[in-house]
Amino acid sequence: MLHPLRQFLFCPKCGSKNFLENNEKSKKCSHCAFTYYFNSSAAVVAVIENAEGEILVATRAKDPAKDTLDLSGGFIDMHETAEEAVCREVHEETGLLITSAEYLFSIPNIYVYSGFEVHTVDMFFRCKANDFSVLKAQDDVSGLQFVARNKLNPADFGLMSIRKGIEKISKEVRM
Repeated sequence: MLHPLRQFLFCPKCGSKNFLENNEKSKKCSHCAFTYYFNSSAAVVAVIENAEGEILVATRAKDPAKDTLDLSGGFIDMHETAEEAVCREVHEETGLLITSAEYLFSIPNIYVYSGFEVHTVDMFFRCKANDFSVLKAQDDVSGLQFVARNKLNPADFGLMSIRKGIEKISKEVRM
């Protein structure tokens, strides 16, 4: 397996080329002794259900996995809680205002962006919204639809963590 920091050739502190593998998750500069540990980025995923028990599913407008199905979500910004991030991401992508967000589970993922592997921990939240009349595909979403839980097909979802999440929520009776 390739080292997760293989694309980092120079020390981010001093710029030296002497930035070498230290262990399976870090590199160390032999010039200034700085050690950089590669940790997962935090991301959120919204599981939104309507009154009929259908799940809100998005179609990705951009790569990675353009034109495949997805659940609304994205990266947590600095100085933001996971709950704030899931509310912000849902609003940016759908126009919905989330009234509650309850943590469900997490799944590790590798999200390839601009040719770079971003290791993530995707935190899934059960989200509630009261007003679906404002629902509109926006930002990096090209379409939105509600799908019955028993009609969800994990193979239609382009990101590995979302596929695994769909498998888990498909087995639940009803949120």
